[in-house]
Amino acid sequence: RISSLPVLAQALRELEDLLIRDKEALTRSASASSQAKKRGGASTKEPYNRTRYREYASDRKAAFADLYQFCFTLAKPPQARNIDLETAMALWSVLLAPRYPIVNDLITFLPVKGTYKGANKDIWNMVHEFCRVVDPSLSNYEADGAWPSLLDDFVAWMKSKTDDGAEAVPAKDEW
Repeated sequence: RISSLPVLAQALRELEDLLIRDKEALTRSASASSQAKKRGGASTKEPYNRTRYREYASDRKAAFADLYQFCFTLAKPPQARNIDLETAMALWSVLLAPRYPIVNDLITFLPVKGTYKGANKDIWNMVHEFCRVVDPSLSNYEADGAWPSLLDDFVAWMKSKTDDGAEAVPAKDEW
């Protein structure tokens, strides 16, 4: 129920703020009155039907999980089981990096490692789970957990950077 491109752009910005940037949800009165001020009127009518927005706001975790799963399905070629690594990294940078900055280190690591060519659904899901449950300092990472080798290798790389005190990226042949 969006009637124009400017209103569609507004709705997408609001969803991005809610689901990706984890900002406070719009309240019914605040969102309507801010739009009225922008238009110079006193009306409290909302620019579009925010029923779905409010549903997403009521359970952000589930809404983000649905969006995240949708993006994998959207990016995966027909009949394929994986998405290529470049696409996965691009999606992670948009979907996860604003909320979980450690993803930027993962995106730096993957081309350096050089052995990973794509992300299957398990890797896709585990990267999100890793971001959600592992502390950015990696202090609660359990190497004997059920993490895929990609994440084990990443954590080892991150720890080697901090243990050595060096920011230099190890050469591919060091792996």
